Amino acid sequence: MKFLLLFFLPFCLLGQTDTPIKEVDWLKNYDSAMHISKEENKNVLVYFTGSDWCPPCKMLKRDLFDTDEFYELSKNYVLLYIDIPRNRDLLSTEQWEHNQVLLKKLNKKGVFPLLTILSPKGKVVNEYSGYGMTGEVSYHLKFLEKNK
Repeated sequence: MKFLLLFFLPFCLLGQTDTPIKEVDWLKNYDSAMHISKEENKNVLVYFTGSDWCPPCKMLKRDLFDTDEFYELSKNYVLLYIDIPRNRDLLSTEQWEHNQVLLKKLNKKGVFPLLTILSPKGKVVNEYSGYGMTGEVSYHLKFLEKNK
């Protein structure tokens, strides 16, 4: 029994860190995001994800959005999270319809994950789509640094 405890204890400790990662606040309403963007004169980072079906989206969350680097860069943006899950029960009917409108307006090709940068006037500044799931997010970080 002690052998099993000694064997599994290191694995349990692997995922723990000394400092918790700071979470960012994503808005879920386009009008609210644009209002804040205009007030603060910041670009809007729109993130299109399929939270319950898109493996690259799930990996990008872990590899990019849950990092201290992203936390610092996110201060330069108003963040807008647009989820298009397969399980519609994950969203209210109102949120589902809101997200569908934005999908048709800003993500015409239906690419996931997609990062879209909007100016405070609502114009598309730049886009970056996809994720290779390799843990390499330097391209995403450069994209965010360039468009802030």
